[in-house]
Order: sequence, then C-alpha cells, then structure tokens
Amino acid sequence: MFEVNGILYADEPAQELEVRSARVADDRIMLVTFSTGETRLCDFTEMYDDVPSFAPLRDEKTFEDFHIDHGVLTWCDGDIDISPTYLYEHSYEYIAHGELVSV
Repeated sequence: MFEVNGILYADEPAQELEVRSARVADDRIMLVTFSTGETRLCDFTEMYDDVPSFAPLRDEKTFEDFHIDHGVLTWCDGDIDISPTYLYEHSYEYIAHGELVSV
C-alpha cells in the first residue's frame, strides 16, 4: 500500500520507465536500453506515420543528433521527444547472436 497526494493505493507504485542509453544501429533504427535493463530495437520508420511530429526525424542528421534528457530521448533542443513508455511499447526484443541482450 502507498499514498500519493492523500490517496491510498492497494498496489505498489510502478517504477517510472526511463531510457538509460541509445545508439543508432542503422537507417532510422536505434538500440535503446531502458531502466528495466532491457535493450530493445526501435524502428522509427514505423512511427513516422503514427506520430506526425516525428517527421523531422526522417532527416538522417537530425535523427542521429539525439540526447537523453532525464531518461527521455530528445531531438532539436528538446522540441521533439518521445515517451519512454511509448518507445518501449513500439519496440521489439533485441536478440544478438541467438541470445537475448540485457545490460
């Protein structure tokens, strides 16, 4: 049980999901390590149609010029960001050399 703003909850608080590290792996594809320890494959080409604000990321130089700000991937001096939860939910398990990669 825990309390937030005077409201009691029966469950345990959920840990906030954060991006710990990221690297561009290929054209519009990143390997992202989350606070869960999982490294996941994020294919941004699938996100462009779903989220019009990501359109500037189609430019390779813009896509590669990302930063991690308080656990969130950002671009264009913070004008573009992506929720770690959305990124996690729209990514894939990353398997390297037949084994699941974890950090």
